[in-house]
Amino acid sequence: MTLPLSPPIEPQLALSRKLLPLGEEWVYEQKLDGFRAIVFVDGDQTYIQSRGGKALARYFPELSFAPGAYVLDGELVIRDAEGNLEFDALQSRIHPAESRIALLASEIPASYVAFDLLAEGEESLLETPFGERRARLEKTSAAFAVMDTANAALVPAGQVEVSALSADPARAEQWLRRTEGTMAKQLGAPYLPGKRKGMAKVKRERTIECVVMGWRPGKEEGTVGSLILGLYDGDELRSVGHISGFTAETKRGLRTLLEPLATGQSGTAEPSRWTGGRELEWVALRPELVIEVGYDHASAGRIRHGARFHRFRDDKAPEECLFEHLDQG
Repeated sequence: MTLPLSPPIEPQLALSRKLLPLGEEWVYEQKLDGFRAIVFVDGDQTYIQSRGGKALARYFPELSFAPGAYVLDGELVIRDAEGNLEFDALQSRIHPAESRIALLASEIPASYVAFDLLAEGEESLLETPFGERRARLEKTSAAFAVMDTANAALVPAGQVEVSALSADPARAEQWLRRTEGTMAKQLGAPYLPGKRKGMAKVKRERTIECVVMGWRPGKEEGTVGSLILGLYDGDELRSVGHISGFTAETKRGLRTLLEPLATGQSGTAEPSRWTGGRELEWVALRPELVIEVGYDHASAGRIRHGARFHRFRDDKAPEECLFEHLDQG
């Protein structure tokens, strides 16, 4: 490629915050639930790079980008019929078989949502303030659209679109309440690959009480690495996720707490592409211990990214921990 930037490029990252930053220097967009991807377009050649620097184009053959010379930063997403993002469907697209890739590309096509322009022509825009980069992205966005003559409006072409951006904190709060979260970006910030500067993310945290239905050993002998969380769906106690990240002292203390509840049986999580196909076995417990956890997002009946421990709930019966309480919106 003859672009001023070449893959791989580390994407600029966001610093987590509890509250939205306010001020005229900030603008906002919805936090998307997808795969971060940087797209390099040189003539009619396209290279799609994952956040970790790997090539992604073969998994998404349905995506097409207008010929030109530019580099985009954005997110690969899949939407359902109502427009809701489906991360689990997106995960299923990473498949080794060409025939399966072609089938999934037809059945559950992905879209690309661009939110930044890193290069245009022979010019790198990494040192250019975000406000100017964004203005140039929106100016060139016509290249990602075609005219719908029936409705006299521009519509995305090749399943490429530009993210919605707003300077209104009220709209940012709406995204925070109704979606996975909100991104905040400083208009004057340059693009800093791999750095958590100039961008912030605020996630919507939800809470739920879960039954501790098992535990997995930690790396150190005699410790607990993670707890398996369950919720009752009728009479069935369903595994909905896990919680980890305990301190070394807590990992040792949990063994003492959990051992009297052991049933002598074990459970097994389904292997996934992320675990190399290995089964994740855990020690089963009697469903007597209830904990309150916080989580950002749940889909397909499971808490994503792991949960965060809040407190033990000795005052709540395990049978009150219901699957219907899991917020998957």
